[in-house]
Amino acid sequence: MLRTFLSAFRLFRKFFPVLAVLLGACNTARTTPSPTASPVAPTLPPPVMSSEVEPSSAPQITSTPAAIDLPAPAYTLTAVYDDARHTLSALEEIAYTNRSGESIAEILLVVDASVYPGVFRLNAIESSQGPAVTRTGWERIWLHVGLDRPLAPGEVIRLSLDYELILPARIADASLRPMVFGWSERQINLVDWYPYLPPYRPGQGWLVHPPGFYGEHQVYEASDFTVNLQVIHAPAELVVAASAPERREGEWRHYQLLQARTFALSLSPLYQTVTRQVGGVAVNGYFFPAHRIAGEAAVQTAAEALELFGNLFAPYPRETLAVVEADFLDGMEYDGLFFLSNGFYNLYSGAPGDYLVALAAHETAHQWWYGLVGNDQALEPWLDEALCTYSEKLYYESRHPEALSWWWEVRVRYYQPRGFVDDSIYNPHSEAQAYRTYRDAVYLNGAIFLDRLRQQVGDEAFFAFLKDYAGRFSKQVATGKDFFRVLRAHSSADLSGLLGEYFQSTP
Repeated sequence: MLRTFLSAFRLFRKFFPVLAVLLGACNTARTTPSPTASPVAPTLPPPVMSSEVEPSSAPQITSTPAAIDLPAPAYTLTAVYDDARHTLSALEEIAYTNRSGESIAEILLVVDASVYPGVFRLNAIESSQGPAVTRTGWERIWLHVGLDRPLAPGEVIRLSLDYELILPARIADASLRPMVFGWSERQINLVDWYPYLPPYRPGQGWLVHPPGFYGEHQVYEASDFTVNLQVIHAPAELVVAASAPERREGEWRHYQLLQARTFALSLSPLYQTVTRQVGGVAVNGYFFPAHRIAGEAAVQTAAEALELFGNLFAPYPRETLAVVEADFLDGMEYDGLFFLSNGFYNLYSGAPGDYLVALAAHETAHQWWYGLVGNDQALEPWLDEALCTYSEKLYYESRHPEALSWWWEVRVRYYQPRGFVDDSIYNPHSEAQAYRTYRDAVYLNGAIFLDRLRQQVGDEAFFAFLKDYAGRFSKQVATGKDFFRVLRAHSSADLSGLLGEYFQSTP
């Protein structure tokens, strides 16, 4: 399995000198986890800052790293995906520079694939530079990597991982949260498919949270990705959608994505494609054969939104954006790529007042509110979801003002949204209404709050604030306090009444 992969990979090794350390002799002992330490499906306790900090005492996260000029985390992934067996064999190298300003006693890796029992298998992990790996241990979906000495401020550690994935079959069940990761008869999705490092905060530790039933639990550091992919036993007509432009060399596909939160891939032999050019950016649509009209509409919306948000917030920093029809009933954002539910494609009416259009604008906005400006998606999801929902309104105002009333009445007010905007993904709600309660508060009431905020401070201050916020926290992880600190630099309006109405914890 992996031996076959390594034999094939050696033929191409001359193209990837940076990976030599993965295949060469290392100066540290190889550590293989015990089978009894294999990950299991996690329970859903309250969010934690580390394994020892309870949410009630978890402090607000400062967004500015101690040494922002030091290199960002860098991932080099070389993988072979076997389409017939739905398995993936991978070699991963992580180069991590300690930018925290304090010594780090152990490395913590988030392994989101391990939420599915039996999916992730770690064959080996070792260090080729910096402290040696002495032990590993699992806690929920987190792999603790023990070191023979602390990683000093400014020091680099290079970790090499050899692992395998047995992709889960995605199932459609109304009682379960839709699955993005895994395979179906029409689509294979590799999302959060590699172990990664969460942000580290001085005096607080690694910023991690367990999965919730809805919403996203991840907090991502802006990182650099080099990805080398070979697909075997696949139909000749297989199409690969990716977070970055593809370069082919024989049977290998190569990608590079810099200063990104994630790297995602979606594969299907059924994809039809369409491209719209926005300046120097190619917006590439991938959709199933029955949905060409809807697929073209989704790409057109994304292209228009990309141009608009680039002017309102900050220039889009990528060469491409992939808009992928999802074989699941959900939408989901990744850096340089997003999914839109096939349900939106099925029900597309051809009019701008349509969920396909609104959600295409929403997911495009995530390239700014999530991609460019990161946030704690578990504890402060409003910082991306409310802003992206309100960005839908900005899209309609600019491109389809005739459908703006539809957006207000059908997309927002129909649900009579209520609840505090600063809800987390863990707040208890009745099981039957859990997602709707969360969505109504964070997404919809969040959009209403932002509209009222705009009215109170005025358009000039509001849009100057958004541009400043995007610029100041580009490639960083922002907090609600950061949001309002930048806002107050642009407006002296008294917001106490408004904040008291929409926030349970006044910023």
